[in-house]
Amino acid sequence: MRKALRALALVPLLGFASMPARADAVEDFYKGRTVSLIVSSPSGGGYDTLARLLVRYIARHIPGQPTVVIRNMPGAGGIVATNHLYSIAAKDGSVIGSVQNNTPFEPLFGTKEAQYDANKFIWLGSPSVETSVLTIWHTSPVNNIDDARRIELKMGSSGANSTPSFYARLLNQTLGTKLRLIVGYPGQNDALLAMERGELDGYPSVFYNSLVATRPQWLPEKKVKLLVQYGAEKLPQLPDVPFIMDLLTNDEDKQLWRIAVGPIATGRPYLLPPGVPADRAAAMRKAFWSAINDPEFLSDQAKASLGADTPRTGEQIQALIASAYQSSPAVVERVKKLQQSQ
Repeated sequence: MRKALRALALVPLLGFASMPARADAVEDFYKGRTVSLIVSSPSGGGYDTLARLLVRYIARHIPGQPTVVIRNMPGAGGIVATNHLYSIAAKDGSVIGSVQNNTPFEPLFGTKEAQYDANKFIWLGSPSVETSVLTIWHTSPVNNIDDARRIELKMGSSGANSTPSFYARLLNQTLGTKLRLIVGYPGQNDALLAMERGELDGYPSVFYNSLVATRPQWLPEKKVKLLVQYGAEKLPQLPDVPFIMDLLTNDEDKQLWRIAVGPIATGRPYLLPPGVPADRAAAMRKAFWSAINDPEFLSDQAKASLGADTPRTGEQIQALIASAYQSSPAVVERVKKLQQSQ
């Protein structure tokens, strides 16, 4: 009898001993797997260059350390890839997206090709945000926004419906400036060269990071004047340059600018398709944040002048996009009209 009782007492212990240690479900999923990073732009561009650097670090931080490979999917300003990520890509955590910063806002502005709900993506974050500056050449008699309301400035741009043209019209409408667009410059660099030659007074939308990287002597040598800065928040590096939100007094104008700077404030965003299991989504958000704050990554991006040193969390990007979609229809309609040539 005593032998039988001892045998019964050992049964639970033997049961626990025979059970395998519980493997972490997320690590188990990713171990030995290949994760695709879909980049919505062609190879060789800024988004692609950053993504190819990032894959070397994010794989270290994903549980199970899967292989991460790049897949470029350009088209329609990033909309082709974003449509794919929303409707076709696997929703199990094995696909990440690097999308152009205009794409979260295309459905809001009625772009028919954008067949997705930006609020349903799981946003991982961004390695950077940008701040633009209204930049004029030092020989101009204009020294501040008040002067720009009285004196016409010739502003370079690629086309009537390009991003710089949009911001020039927006500055004119909300601040009363007199920015006259001169279109036909292939890119920003061409317009900056035209400023040096005296053909143009300035450029309406220069990223501060780009200005510092491509024209490092302009600010120290006072070759240019920065009249106003606009983006997610005021840059500490530019304490004496007015921030757009501090110059606006009309609430609707402020709402208009919050939408307008959405792409700038979003930076270079990364996402997961909607429907990825919560535990894998949380792990990927953590891995992404760890990767873009990895000291080696920060060192490498600095050497490459990628400007990827002002990170934003997935929650911050998600909130920014949600806020834009809560804007009044009247404000959204104003943005749509400003996007079209006048």
